[in-house]
Amino acid sequence: MKAEQLDGLLKNGDAPVVLDVRSTFEYDSGHIPGAIHAPLPGVLKAAEAVVNSKEDLLVIVCEHGPRAQMARMFLKFRGYKNLQLLEGHMSRWRSSGRSLQTG
Repeated sequence: MKAEQLDGLLKNGDAPVVLDVRSTFEYDSGHIPGAIHAPLPGVLKAAEAVVNSKEDLLVIVCEHGPRAQMARMFLKFRGYKNLQLLEGHMSRWRSSGRSLQTG
């Protein structure tokens, strides 16, 4: 998913579930508003807690991509169908000056 698309959905109040698989330090220092902190080891449990159906759209983010790709693989293996990665990941989101939530 492109950052512009996700940012528009957030502003319209129509955002999908965003799973942030980065460390606690990374997440607390700035994340996409409303993103769920789901560090990679607990991503399956976090997904189960926040989605109603395995058909729901999940956008997965990390700092540069590898952890998000691993999380997508884990979730796909567990039957989640609608998984997208944020293009450019958090590094591009942050450098583009998009809004961040801290804490």
